[in-house]
Amino acid sequence: MSAGLDEGRMRHLELIQTIVTRMGNNSFLIKGWSLTVTGALLAYAVGNDKRAIALVGFVPVLAFWALDGYFLYQERLFRRLYERARSTSSADTVEPFSMDVAPGREKAGVLKAAGSFTIAGFYGGLTLAQFFALLFVL
Repeated sequence: MSAGLDEGRMRHLELIQTIVTRMGNNSFLIKGWSLTVTGALLAYAVGNDKRAIALVGFVPVLAFWALDGYFLYQERLFRRLYERARSTSSADTVEPFSMDVAPGREKAGVLKAAGSFTIAGFYGGLTLAQFFALLFVL
């Protein structure tokens, strides 16, 4: 056990870390699903010259992008909660086993998370593939 951290606080930190891990796993699964769905729609659209399907393919990309941004934002909120719960300063105390992430919230947090390099790069690539498919199906 670390100096200054009692068993209750350690369990609280483990609980928060479990949630952070779950959010990261959710993000990974969302990326896998988005790649699978987008790839299937693109293959069908290009193989069958279906422009409408290529256009509809933008919907899941944008939906998965937003959902992935949401999970990343939630992960960031719980990381901030972890830091506050780990802190031993009296100004930043967190009630034992509290999962209140409100103090870590920020305006446009989901949009900021969705615009992060890793997420924007991944979904930007899928969007670019959609545009190429539209050009190819013309």
